[in-house]
Amino acid sequence: MKLFFKPVLCLQRPIGRAFAILAVSVGVLLLTISAQAHPAPFSYLDLHLEEARIDGVVTVHVIDLAHELHSDEPALLLDQSVLSRQYSQIGSILGQRIHIGPGNLAPLVWQSIEPVAGDDAVRLTFTIPSASPAALEVAAQLFPYDPAHQTFVNIYEGDALSQQWIMGDGAGPRTHYAGTSAGVLAVLGTFIPSGVHHIMIGPDHILFVIGLILLGGSWRRLALIVTSFTLGHSLTLTLAALEIVMIPSAVIEPLIALSIVVVGADNLLRGAEPEKSRDFRCVFAFAFGLIHGFGFAYVLRELALPDRQLAWSLFGFNLGVEIGQLAIVLAVTGLLLLIRRRSDKLARQIATIGSLAVIAAGAYWFIERVFLSGAGS
Repeated sequence: MKLFFKPVLCLQRPIGRAFAILAVSVGVLLLTISAQAHPAPFSYLDLHLEEARIDGVVTVHVIDLAHELHSDEPALLLDQSVLSRQYSQIGSILGQRIHIGPGNLAPLVWQSIEPVAGDDAVRLTFTIPSASPAALEVAAQLFPYDPAHQTFVNIYEGDALSQQWIMGDGAGPRTHYAGTSAGVLAVLGTFIPSGVHHIMIGPDHILFVIGLILLGGSWRRLALIVTSFTLGHSLTLTLAALEIVMIPSAVIEPLIALSIVVVGADNLLRGAEPEKSRDFRCVFAFAFGLIHGFGFAYVLRELALPDRQLAWSLFGFNLGVEIGQLAIVLAVTGLLLLIRRRSDKLARQIATIGSLAVIAAGAYWFIERVFLSGAGS
């Protein structure tokens, strides 16, 4: 049974050991429950990132391999002569189910195949004659016939284990970022555009920001408002991404809608002469920014933050959000300033109509998220 304890032997860090022990425990549980011949539906993919190439090792159980070869005798695959005759077919099957990208890398070249008799397994080696990119994409669904099958992926930089994933049924590709300046740039190149994209496709976040600046003010005042919002959502985004504080989306999404209503209502209550009333927009921006930060965090969970570059990925996503947010603020503020210079009365009318629209949209989203979100289920 050496095969199924491989992660425990290869990991030295406490988190890695705990990770592997948990995986092995799941395997033992499956072994206990199942009376079938397959002892544990696991495979392994090890990638060694060298200076000018990527070396790989794939280890699979003979039962899984026999199923793909339509053989009723898995034990025959422990015979080297049998494996040699089946080498081309085995390589073709597994090669189609391993994706290592991006697409400009050289194709995978199989090197060897051998039985691992003590583990009832087969081990194949391959190489990719290309230098590893700063962002290496990996996907592995080796035996889709079995939805319980999992592939352990271990990525080594030199002799050090730098990344480990478990890829199960339906798992999408994952990205490994190298621990170099190039890796940092790759992380930023991924997460800054993601942050910009998210703020631009999030009408609730955009409307909240617009509601905050509808009444205008000095550039210094508007900068304080935007900075307060940034501080608020950056704080909770980080806490949620690190899984320090987690709040269900069923709570957060209605609160985001409610924040939009509050900002619009505050604009109306301050009336036609907002400069003579107390301005609470900085307070609203920070307080509700805390709530919006949890909303941003749900997107990050889908993006699967890289463990080794967690700080840079958080920074990049936040920076992208700020870039998108700043673009919105500059565009809306510039337009309102032009209108205000032509007609102060028209600017006040636009602020009033805009605030009513903000309230209406926020109220609609609140009702939808509280009362209608489960109506179709």
